[in-house]
Amino acid sequence: MKIERLETFVIGDDPDLDPDRTGAIEPMACIRVITDDGIRGLSEVFRVPPGAVTSTVGDARSYFGKLLIGQEVTHPERLWQKMWDAFIHTNRRGWEVMILGALDVAIWDIYGQALGRPVWQLLGGVQRGAYQSHAQTRTTDVVPYCTLISDTWGGTEMIRQQTARAALLAAQGYRAFKPEPMMSTAKDVVEMARSVRREIGNDLALMIDVGYLFNDLPTAARVCRQLEEFDVFFLETPFPVDDPRVYADLAGMSTIPLAMGEHAVTRWEFLDMMERGGVRVMQPYITTCGGLTEAKRIVELARARGSLVCPGNWSSQILGAATVHLAAYSPITPYIEFAPAELFASPLRRLLQESGFPVRAGSIEIPQAPGIGYVLDDKQISQFIM
Repeated sequence: MKIERLETFVIGDDPDLDPDRTGAIEPMACIRVITDDGIRGLSEVFRVPPGAVTSTVGDARSYFGKLLIGQEVTHPERLWQKMWDAFIHTNRRGWEVMILGALDVAIWDIYGQALGRPVWQLLGGVQRGAYQSHAQTRTTDVVPYCTLISDTWGGTEMIRQQTARAALLAAQGYRAFKPEPMMSTAKDVVEMARSVRREIGNDLALMIDVGYLFNDLPTAARVCRQLEEFDVFFLETPFPVDDPRVYADLAGMSTIPLAMGEHAVTRWEFLDMMERGGVRVMQPYITTCGGLTEAKRIVELARARGSLVCPGNWSSQILGAATVHLAAYSPITPYIEFAPAELFASPLRRLLQESGFPVRAGSIEIPQAPGIGYVLDDKQISQFIM
């Protein structure tokens, strides 16, 4: 079985919809890898300009086409390594690796379909040690945490909106919530945690994402101390991630685990944040980090260092489907990120969620279909082609 061709297409919501307020999906490239047996693997390419994808993923003359077309699909890791080796005279970061990551996911999809197995089984299966398991250990399902945004940032209206959205989702059976008091004061961050915790009670999980908000360590440390009473599972991106040392300083001053990884590329950036930054919750986006092949390596690095992996996904459920397979394999993934379409005025987000794995009683059953198992209806998606 050989790779015969690579296809790209770009999808998106109405450009008049504001992504930051409506959850609309901005123009996003998707990739199909197709074999001479007619098997098709699918992936999306989050946060890469679509033009960069369409100009490098195509026929045998294109950048990635030269590397992949005609190649035997013996194992996804071989093809990952072939692409990685070709980058030795580039920087092995940025868009190049993110596109590699999307191609890797599509190739894993093909590999699973060809063998008649779901990808999580081929990654290593659901293996949980008996002496490290308990009543909350996941072996048959994956638990999403819901990312909450609002129509405005800062102040009481932001807090009211995100709290109301948490209440709506809790009533539907969701079990974990991540409000985002971005572009807000330190007081707003604490009041958001207080308000959402009061609304959802003590039995559901609460995470906080401040979106690189802080410039100084004393303010961040003060906020962390105030957040501790609300049983915050993690605090995401308190600072920009350019230098891990300030993360290490904050980690030593708070009992709340710090989280990062939404834009991190390759295992090496995650390793740096764990070893020099003291970060204990890794949040790889499966394509951004370098694909399922690289995400599995991140799990192994994190496991050896006592960290968790809670993959991020402020994108669509095309990416979400691949994320579920990593979480099924990983023994250190209690939650995955989920942007629930129920909250947003995005027709495309709704369609992509309906095409994916359903959330029932707050969890996603581990899929049994061969490959990734995400089915995208060409007719339904055609109205969103850009």
